Amino acid sequence: MTTPPAGAPTRPRASWLLPTFAGYRRAWLTPDIIGGVSAGAVVVPQAMAYATIANLPVQVGLYTCIVPMFIYAMLGGSRAMSVSTTSTIATLTATTLVSAGVAGSASSTGDALGSLTTLTLLVGLILLLARLFRLGSLVENISGATVLGLKIGVGATVAVGQLPKLLGETYNFSGHGFLRSLLAIGEAFDSVNWPTLALSAGSIAVLVLLKRFAPKVPGSLIVVVAGILLVAFAGVAERGVDLIEPVPGGLPVPGLPDVGQIPALVPGALAIAVMAFLESAAVARGIRRATEPQIDSDQELLATGAANVAGAFFTTMPAAGGFSQSAVNQSAGARTQLSTFVTVALAILVALFLGPVLSLLPEATLAAMVFVAVIGLIDIRQLARWARISPTDFWIALVVALIGLTAGLLAAVAVGVVVTLVLVLRELNIPRLSIVARREGIIAVHLGRGLYTANALANERAIIALARAQDPPVTAVVLDLERMDVITITVLDALADLDRELSQLGITLFLVALPERAERVATKVDWYRRLASVGRVHATVEGGLTAASGPPA
Repeated sequence: MTTPPAGAPTRPRASWLLPTFAGYRRAWLTPDIIGGVSAGAVVVPQAMAYATIANLPVQVGLYTCIVPMFIYAMLGGSRAMSVSTTSTIATLTATTLVSAGVAGSASSTGDALGSLTTLTLLVGLILLLARLFRLGSLVENISGATVLGLKIGVGATVAVGQLPKLLGETYNFSGHGFLRSLLAIGEAFDSVNWPTLALSAGSIAVLVLLKRFAPKVPGSLIVVVAGILLVAFAGVAERGVDLIEPVPGGLPVPGLPDVGQIPALVPGALAIAVMAFLESAAVARGIRRATEPQIDSDQELLATGAANVAGAFFTTMPAAGGFSQSAVNQSAGARTQLSTFVTVALAILVALFLGPVLSLLPEATLAAMVFVAVIGLIDIRQLARWARISPTDFWIALVVALIGLTAGLLAAVAVGVVVTLVLVLRELNIPRLSIVARREGIIAVHLGRGLYTANALANERAIIALARAQDPPVTAVVLDLERMDVITITVLDALADLDRELSQLGITLFLVALPERAERVATKVDWYRRLASVGRVHATVEGGLTAASGPPA
């Protein structure tokens, strides 16, 4: 029996509820509290800023720091990940609401909130369906090039969309696309408010400098406090600096979705669900310590899906794991999701008592926070690196980014997913055959990857070509099917056709090492039963070689 290292916590088997609390130690309490407060200093003002990307009231971002975060802390497997909204998710939310015709002006705020509830609910249901069908590993096949291209498109679109606000224009163009936002900049130059521009430039400078030289200092919190103090004591509002809409005090009130908008919101919900899972999985794996349990994709789908479903009824934005607040959480020493409960408590206190104070926040301050956050998504250095190392990845990223900037971000997600699936299928369809044994007139061929509908014909042709290319000619092929855990009628038909093709060349086919699960299906087919009855089906390669060496069946 293996003895755990001294000082190591004894971990009972984690359950689906509060899995990160398994083996909790009292010594972790203080780091968890500090981590939760530190993360809250970042995530609360940041989520409020991200709400403005979709032209939603800032309290929607604040509510996203309460319900979804709480549910993820109950179910999530990452010990330090902080789940609220992200710049990518907020931008896709803005694009979806604009496409549905329910966002874009103050008069449509009520409709936008009803549709937001529906959108967040759809995202959660899609994630839960993906969990039900265990699609976590499939979604993770979406390439890094696709994600990079999408983030470049998001970063450029949102950054340009914030420029009018930084100049003193109150309207938000982020959800209307890159080209419309460019036009808005020209319009905003005619009415620049210089105090607003000065506040924007100062906020950006503080955020950039702190991020560069003091990354542990919560720059978002500092610029928010500074903006509020300038309004309260320096009178900048009287000089034309616009403030956010008044923030009502109190906790989110339960609401119902607007079912009439479901058809218009489904495409966007699919795109957001894909990105929410990809971002959450990437953050969870990126911050996991080597001593912590592996991240289970299906568990993350459950936790993120449930967080969105629950949040939908409290008017929250779609939620996903965010890297910046998660990194702050971990660097402050957080060991479990208790730190998230601390962040949630902090957000509740802000919602209950600081509404009037937050109402003094300048629009330009939030725009500066969003601008700095999304500029970091435009990773030109990574794009140039891929251009040198992998031109295919480079072109995928570039094309997805260009589609995002021209046709829109939802189209970019769709194209990225399709391109990724095409590349995956192309790779899987390439036969991987190897000759693992030879005897006089006999070769044993190993399938490097299993057969399925899309690659069965290609493998059939490759096996025939391999058999015909042997010198001296072969009279028997022993086909190793050990990778065939699952078999379909299409694959069985292809194997039967392979048998006929080889027999016409005077070559006898033997099947070996077919797993039990696949064999139960195969035995229902007349052709396979006939092969077994004449001794051409065996459990091992050696058995097949021995049979092939005997008298022909």
